[in-house]
Amino acid sequence: MNSGKLIVFSAPSGSGKTTLVHHLLSQTLPLGFSISATSRKPRGQEEDGVDYYFLSASEFQMKIEEKAFLEYEEVYQNTFYGTYTSELERLWAEGKQVLFDIDVVGGINIKKQYPDQTLAIFVKPPSLNELEDRLRKRGTDSEEKIKERLEKAKIEIEYATQFDYCLINEDMETAKKEVVQLVSDFINP
Repeated sequence: MNSGKLIVFSAPSGSGKTTLVHHLLSQTLPLGFSISATSRKPRGQEEDGVDYYFLSASEFQMKIEEKAFLEYEEVYQNTFYGTYTSELERLWAEGKQVLFDIDVVGGINIKKQYPDQTLAIFVKPPSLNELEDRLRKRGTDSEEKIKERLEKAKIEIEYATQFDYCLINEDMETAKKEVVQLVSDFINP
C-alpha cells in the first residue's frame, strides 16, 4: 500500500483546520477526505460515515485490538480518534490523494510512516486569546471543555515545528488561498 500522496492538516481545536479542509475539497483538486473514527458523540449536524465513523469507546478499543488503524490517539480521556488503514486503500483506489483533518499526534505519526509522500500542515491560531474567542463563538463546548481545549492547545502548538508548514490563520480568506497553493504545488510538482 504505497500509492498516492497524503495531505495532513493538524491544529488545536478551533484553529480553522476543518474549514480549510472543506475549502480544499470544494476545489477541482483530486483529493479525497479520509474519514476518521472517533469515540466522541456527534456535534451539530455531523453524520456517521460522512464526518466521522462514530464508535463507542469499547468498539474503538476492539478496532485497536484488530489493528484496523493506521494511527490512533486518545486525544482526551476516553475520547479516541483514529484513521482506518482502509481509508487510504479506498481513496487511492479511486485515484485520489488523501486529505486528513487530524489531531497533532496523529498527523506526526502519519508523516513518520510516509515521510516522502506526506505534506503535513499545522494550522496555528494567531494567539491563545483569539483561539479562546473562536471556541466560545462556535458554541459547542462547555466552559470546562473550553478550558481543556485551551490547555491542550498550549501543548499542541509546541509540535508545530515537526510539520512541513505552519500556517498562522489570522484571516480565513488568506489562509484558504495559501492552502490551495500549497496543496496544488505538492500534488502537481
